[in-house]
Amino acid sequence: MIELNNESGVAVDSERLVALATFALDALRIHPQAELSILLVDTDTMSAYHEKFMGEPGPTDVLSFPMDELRAPEPDEEPPIGLLGDIVLCPEVTAAQAADSSRTPEEEADYLLIHGLLHLLGHDHAEPAEKKAMFDLNDKIIAAWNASRA
Repeated sequence: MIELNNESGVAVDSERLVALATFALDALRIHPQAELSILLVDTDTMSAYHEKFMGEPGPTDVLSFPMDELRAPEPDEEPPIGLLGDIVLCPEVTAAQAADSSRTPEEEADYLLIHGLLHLLGHDHAEPAEKKAMFDLNDKIIAAWNASRA
């Protein structure tokens, strides 16, 4: 179950983001009853979260707050069910940085939604090998999503 709340004051295609999250969860073999919350916030709120939870000043694009520490199953394992956690996105920040990534604001939001979801599933990018694995998987999911809509 995916719940999306847009408290950002910015018009966002919420149905598209929920559809992308659903697609990604299916691709990662997460149980369809696993719970995910997506919250879209303004820059002031994101700045407050960024400082409170990460000790960093100013707004950021995405934050992830895992709950049950679910992981994508191995091929012979059953899909996990439980609380994935919360993804907090700031549409103003994602739109402002989209050009730096050679993406449209919508594509940047898509990319960062998947990035946040992968963090909920235990992926990280602190070490070079982890970063490559995480970003490759992020790219693979986005490419499959785009192909499914072509």
